[in-house]
Amino acid sequence: MIDRLSWLQTHTPFKSLSLEALEAIAAALRTESIAANRRIVLEDTPVTHLIILRSGELEAYHTTRDRPATVTTLLPGTVLHWPELVLEQQAPQTVITLTDCELWTLPREVFAPLADQFPELRQQVSQQLQSALSDLAHEQERQAVLRPYLVPRVKQGIVGSSRYAVRLRQGIKEAARDRQPVLIFGEPGLEKDNIAALIHYGSRDRRQPLIRFNCGTLSANGAELFGKATKPGLLDWVAEGTLILNNVHEWPAHLYPQLRRLVAEQTYEPVADPPALPRRFPGRLILIAEKKGCDCQDLVHHQIKVPPLRVTKADIEALVNYYIALYCRQRGIPKPRITPEALRRLQSYDFPGNLRELASLVERALVQADGAELLTEEVFWPERSRQRRFRWNLLNAYPQLRAFLRSPWWPDRLNYGLTLWLFPLIVAIGLWGPQDRPHNFTLNLFWAWWWPVSLLIFPFLGRIWCAVCPFMIYGEVLQRLSLKIWPRQLRPWPRQLAERWGGWVLFGLFAVILLWEELWDLPNTAYLSSWLLILITAGAVIFSQLYERRFWCRYLCPIGGMNGLFGKLSILELRAQQGVCAASCQTYQCYKGGPALGEGQETGGCPVYSHPAQLTDNRNCVLCMTCLKACPHRSVEVNLRPPAIDLWTSHEATAAEVCLLFLLLGAVVLHRLPLLLAWLGLTEAHFWLQGMIAVVALALPGLLAWGWHQMQRQGSVPFVRLAYGYLPLVLGANLAYYLPLGLGEAGQLLPVTFATFGLDGASLPSWQAHPAVIGFLQTTTLVVSTLASLLLSQKIARSPLRQMWHPWLGIIALAWGIAYLL
Repeated sequence: MIDRLSWLQTHTPFKSLSLEALEAIAAALRTESIAANRRIVLEDTPVTHLIILRSGELEAYHTTRDRPATVTTLLPGTVLHWPELVLEQQAPQTVITLTDCELWTLPREVFAPLADQFPELRQQVSQQLQSALSDLAHEQERQAVLRPYLVPRVKQGIVGSSRYAVRLRQGIKEAARDRQPVLIFGEPGLEKDNIAALIHYGSRDRRQPLIRFNCGTLSANGAELFGKATKPGLLDWVAEGTLILNNVHEWPAHLYPQLRRLVAEQTYEPVADPPALPRRFPGRLILIAEKKGCDCQDLVHHQIKVPPLRVTKADIEALVNYYIALYCRQRGIPKPRITPEALRRLQSYDFPGNLRELASLVERALVQADGAELLTEEVFWPERSRQRRFRWNLLNAYPQLRAFLRSPWWPDRLNYGLTLWLFPLIVAIGLWGPQDRPHNFTLNLFWAWWWPVSLLIFPFLGRIWCAVCPFMIYGEVLQRLSLKIWPRQLRPWPRQLAERWGGWVLFGLFAVILLWEELWDLPNTAYLSSWLLILITAGAVIFSQLYERRFWCRYLCPIGGMNGLFGKLSILELRAQQGVCAASCQTYQCYKGGPALGEGQETGGCPVYSHPAQLTDNRNCVLCMTCLKACPHRSVEVNLRPPAIDLWTSHEATAAEVCLLFLLLGAVVLHRLPLLLAWLGLTEAHFWLQGMIAVVALALPGLLAWGWHQMQRQGSVPFVRLAYGYLPLVLGANLAYYLPLGLGEAGQLLPVTFATFGLDGASLPSWQAHPAVIGFLQTTTLVVSTLASLLLSQKIARSPLRQMWHPWLGIIALAWGIAYLL
């Protein structure tokens, strides 16, 4: 009896009754044990007992026709039917046992005399009713205030199976486990408020209100949020609910201390003069921003970054099907299918508006389809991205070209069936054959054919020479042979070191080659020209024994560096559809290599470790077409484009490459070293003095261009970027220098070849352009390349024409100087 009385005083609402009343109730209670899943009360039936839950759990609910049942879990200490017995009402709820329960019951016929004996039993019910009415009025007022800000439900779940979607679901689950503040940040259109709703409705506070307030509309003093001394604010009305502070990056700067205090301490001060006492905010905060660096980021426990749609393209198919199903279900129409071409078009688009743009695009397509069974590419209109404009895919236009580039003929059979055997013959003839130009076809091929033709190819086919380059063919052959003889793991590339210093090493090697060429007269000395070829091949072979794939070609080869630089001017590019790669590819066979998959062939991966979807210019693509052969998704494209378009759109400038650019322009000056020495009266000068003058000649164009740029520092584009405007002039100047060799000596190949082997080839056909024609073509080449440089520099600078006179004068002055030398 004493234990029962003590328990009633401690755990039930009866603790407010007098001791005599409690003793009477305790003495009259009966104990009942009820098994789990038993109904003990049926709603809307007469009440027969007062029930007190002593142990276990009960569940109470009331059903209605117009809305779902409200379910409540009842714990020990709950008293049922006290008001109903006093007021003689029916049971308001159905009650069942969730677990095995011990109940204390008091029959109606026993309770009535006790209520007459102790009037406080009826008085307590009256007080409870008054309190309930007061609470109801307060709740109605609260609902009226919160209604404009209420987020009633979740719009959708996280659709997709990509690693980004999985990570986002995990972040939402972790945030829903506790009541710590959350920061959700991401680009516009990502439905970040829906993620906040997922967190709230997935937590134990799901029955509390979820309120969204836009920080951009906050008044100067924040009274609508913090309230005033006599008027509650939203923080008061939210109580234990969840408050979403949307666009927190727009929070007024002068109110940042209040925001930090609210996040860190869960307290705030109403707007009052004098200042009121701080109040505690018992609810939960979720902050939403369009960028991570908000002022209270360091105070937030959970940070959820919502990835933009352009990096989650693997989920686009699932999202499109979800939006189609949602729209069709709402309108009761059949669900159409989307064609693979339309899906690829969507995957190739970056969606700057993210999920909202995709949803509206799908809805518009369904309206346009007007009940069609298929959604074709024509009903979707995503704009082409900046990088995709003005491109024409040759592989789609010419299937025969695609078939050839995917065949063994390009470049493997050409390399291993011709170049591999022809190259050592050319080098050997240079070493042991006649040493002068008229009697050695190695000198004719290298200086009169290779240089002019390769310079002519750059604007059209870019770095295509590297696909058939004999230097790296021997590097690859000896790499495979050495791995068979001495199996080992080749070293991975030291990328950071190579990216930082590779360009400077390449620049230094090219400078040494140019000085060696001019001071030792390589164009007229066959064995030295052959040794130059041998040394470059040796570099490729050595680094192929140390590192995997073509490390030499990517970072250190002087010829490759020049090819990559001039390849930026090409009207041809190899790229891949980023959307298709992101959405469909999980093997990266074009980059890593792998077995045949679908229409993709077995390959060893890109020899220079370049992913075609990540290329921003032509420097690191050798057009070997390995990626085209490996890709099972038809993502790789070979496009015609405006020449040099990368240089003013997606290009990244580097100082080492700019130095190489002006080194190549200085090479044209260096090639006129005899003329320079004659001007200076130093034709009989010491070798080392000639070397110093040669170094100055190499550096002179770059120093002049840099100095001229420094004269107009204010408001100008950085020199390292604007310097690429000189690139057409550099190509044109080198081509103008080699035109006399190409038009004057290249036609003598047959007689020179016969003379190489001691035969008389004087009667063999040959050709040679007239000097006037050569001079005209040189002048035309310089004029066209100068005009191209003027146009390109204006594109790079993105400045009005009236502001371009200073860099244009520099380009014209250098072009005039080169023309004078030539």
